[in-house]
Amino acid sequence: MFSIPLQAQKKQVVVPYTQADRDRAIRTEARMEVLDAKIGGMDKRFEGLDKRIDNVYLQINRLEDKFDSYFMWGFELVLMSIFGLIGFVIYDRRTTLAPVGSKNERIIKALKEATEKDPALREAFKKTALW
Repeated sequence: MFSIPLQAQKKQVVVPYTQADRDRAIRTEARMEVLDAKIGGMDKRFEGLDKRIDNVYLQINRLEDKFDSYFMWGFELVLMSIFGLIGFVIYDRRTTLAPVGSKNERIIKALKEATEKDPALREAFKKTALW
């Protein structure tokens, strides 16, 4: 049982190598050289494409930087406008109410003088907690 595999290994298959096989191998080598040359040309073209793609990436990055700066300017402009509007509202409110406050003080002063002369008016003011 062990001798069968050993006998199979002893037999060698002889494949004849003819002139046609040799010519075929030479033609195959020639074709391979042509293909190598074409692939080398393709590599150069791909390098050119890589450079162009890198340039496109640089342009996109520049545009992105410009967009970021314009966006920040716009955002700052909106914030400044909001704060300016709030400041104007506060200023306008104070300037509008200032004359009213001075008029109220004069009215209160006049009413206090009137209550000193009129006891009935003084009692009415005491009841409403204005005196």
